[in-house]
Amino acid sequence: MSKTLVAYFSASGVTRAVAKSLAAAADADLFEIEAAPHYSEADVNWRDKNSRASRENADPSSRPEIAKKVTDMGQYDVVYLGYPIWWGGAPRIINSFLESYDFEGKVIIPFATSGGSSLGRSGDVLREASAPKATWLKGKLLNGNPSVSDLKAWTDSVK
Repeated sequence: MSKTLVAYFSASGVTRAVAKSLAAAADADLFEIEAAPHYSEADVNWRDKNSRASRENADPSSRPEIAKKVTDMGQYDVVYLGYPIWWGGAPRIINSFLESYDFEGKVIIPFATSGGSSLGRSGDVLREASAPKATWLKGKLLNGNPSVSDLKAWTDSVK
């Protein structure tokens, strides 16, 4: 029997709301990827080139520390991985998360939220950089407030 996890990072709460609905739709456990220290509003100010997020994004080797780990990643076969799109890609903390576990033999399905960007190649970039041994399925941009029934239809279609 396959067990599913929805792991997500959310700076403003938008991705968190979608992740909670997705976990309900997929009958999955929910895990929030949290930075240590936590990102402040000033840290994620994309207009400030000296903000923490801007500096991390500018450094491809940046791996922000994660506050806590999934208790038993080995129990999960499928991981929906959620994040906001920052500068056309995933925040560096997603690389930190992926590099914290062995995803060989697991399926990863990315999803993202964005105020104006597409999902782009963010899943491919993450796979290549941080989790090449996982099986990556095509992800989806989940903007707005998708209903649990719409999310259920999507999760059923990617299995």
